Amino acid sequence: MNSDLNAGPMPSRIGLEMQVRDVMTTANVISISKYESVVNVANILAEKNISGLPVVDKENKVLGIITQADILSMVGVGREHTFKDLLKYMLGEPLHERRVGDHVGDIMTSPALTIRPDASIAEAVRIMDEKRIRRLTVVDEKGELIGILTRADILKAVIKKMKW
Repeated sequence: MNSDLNAGPMPSRIGLEMQVRDVMTTANVISISKYESVVNVANILAEKNISGLPVVDKENKVLGIITQADILSMVGVGREHTFKDLLKYMLGEPLHERRVGDHVGDIMTSPALTIRPDASIAEAVRIMDEKRIRRLTVVDEKGELIGILTRADILKAVIKKMKW
């Protein structure tokens, strides 16, 4: 008797069967303008316990993304820096790659990596893995923000699908 018959859906197929629209967050997606103060954004990220926000123009088109890492880069803490580097910085040693500016547009990552709602979750995971990012902004055919897809969204959906 083959025990795989009762194992449920093949995990490797789940990502191909689900689309971004089935998993993305659309309610209460916070976005900001490139003219917003970096201090205000840092407060929003901390208050809401999120690690990044899409940056949009007046037409809600995605211009970029601002993350905790972008804000930390203002003090010279880059993505490649280790915890040990951060400790050294706190003890007075300089770090490299310092970004400067008071507004989101000065330090945001642009352009933001985006994905369409009809893309597969497998494609989203591939992009996130290749680019070493935690979220993708979801845009319509006009490039307007319609949602956000995070690794947590994907994990929740995969677990739910595996339980059926």
